[in-house]
Order: sequence, then C-alpha cells, then structure tokens
Amino acid sequence: MMTIDVDLTQPEFGFTATDEAGKTITMDTSPADGGKGYGVRPMQALLMGLGGCSGIDVVSILKKKRQTLTSFKMAISGEREQGKVPSLWEKIHVVFYLSGDVGEEQAQHAVALSIDKYCSVAETLRRAGCAITWEVKVNS
Repeated sequence: MMTIDVDLTQPEFGFTATDEAGKTITMDTSPADGGKGYGVRPMQALLMGLGGCSGIDVVSILKKKRQTLTSFKMAISGEREQGKVPSLWEKIHVVFYLSGDVGEEQAQHAVALSIDKYCSVAETLRRAGCAITWEVKVNS
C-alpha cells in the first residue's frame, strides 16, 4: 500500500504532500477561493500526474524502439464541469512535442499505447467520464 502524508504548512490552505521517499509537492487553493500562491491546486496536480505518467511511458516505449529523443515536452489543457460540485475533468487535450531522431509513426504509436493502454492516470480520468484527446508533433 502506498502512503502519502499531507500537512497544513502555510496559513489557511497551504499544504505539503510527502511521499514515502520524502519527495514533496506544495498545494493551495485558487486565489479566488482564498489561496495565497503556496503551490499548485490539487486538480492541476492531477493534470501534472497525467503528464508524468504518460511521459514516462512514451520515453520508455521510444527507447525500446531505439528512437533517440533530444527534447520532449507536453502541453496539457483541460475543461472541468461547469456548475457542479465536485467539478470533475470533462475534457483533456495533450499535445506531445518530440524532437530528435524519432519517426512519426513510432511517436504516434508510443503515445497511443500510453494514453489508451498503459497510463494509470489516464485510465483513472477516463473511468470518471473524462474524454482525453491527444496529438503528436515531431521535430516541429
């Protein structure tokens, strides 16, 4: 079982989450809800988790295909449900920017495997009703 500790470390809504290895992230609510900019909002952290999960998959798959990355970036945008509490992610779009000695077909295949099969965060979001779309840009 995985354990994460979450402690209130700043006035009002500033939290620090710590994993079993001592790695931390700081979280806060939005300024509109009284946040002070101590850290990312928890729903943003979920999008960041999607990026990390899928990024690890894609790099691993491309490495196995003997593709050489010189840079890799993702831009993730999302829309949440309007007028609902809780407000879940409804739509997420991920743009993968890959550079290096990477074939277009191999890159598309790696991303498809990650988003559609291997990434646990993507599957968690899908099961909650979120539609995830993506595109790949190679050496552009």
